[in-house]
Amino acid sequence: MKIVCVGRNYADHAKEMGNDVPAEPLIFLKPPSSLLAPGAPIVLPPQSQEVHFEGEIGVFVGQRMKSVTPEVAQAGIAGLAAANDVTARDLQRRDSQWARAKGFDTFCPVGPQRAVEGLDDLELVTRVNGEVRQRARSNEMIFPIPQILSYISHIMTLEPGDLVLTGTPAGVGRLVSGDEVEVEVVGVGKVRNPVTDTGG
Repeated sequence: MKIVCVGRNYADHAKEMGNDVPAEPLIFLKPPSSLLAPGAPIVLPPQSQEVHFEGEIGVFVGQRMKSVTPEVAQAGIAGLAAANDVTARDLQRRDSQWARAKGFDTFCPVGPQRAVEGLDDLELVTRVNGEVRQRARSNEMIFPIPQILSYISHIMTLEPGDLVLTGTPAGVGRLVSGDEVEVEVVGVGKVRNPVTDTGG
């Protein structure tokens, strides 16, 4: 399986990072080795001093998609899940690409998937130590989920089991050892993980 992610898909997040809104979906990859189960610890790597949470709506692909329309893409969704695109922000700023900043082991917590009918008004909430840090709805996305899947499918074939992360809203922030971060897609599910600086 592969993990395809979309950057800067909420205008407020692009603004808080000092970036322009992209004219087309900005995609990048996270390695499958970054996947993390609910309850397992996010390990802060020694190479970074500024690891951020990024709550996102994850989309699991249910059928092979190659150069499909948004309508076909939506019909091919197997389910949604809460996800966290954990990012070493200092390394992201330092590197000309994002593979290192996004790719550490434990940097992709994902909750259980659930089939969902509507995609237009999903609520995404991120909490750190019980405090709400991010809250947004899917209708605030610059590029809607079916359009994202269609766009990706014209670049690389999406296969059953692939995971697409659809972007994070404003409110991202630093994680430190001892924190607990929870991402919830309301009505779909949650992924909650402790944070540690040991075990990497």
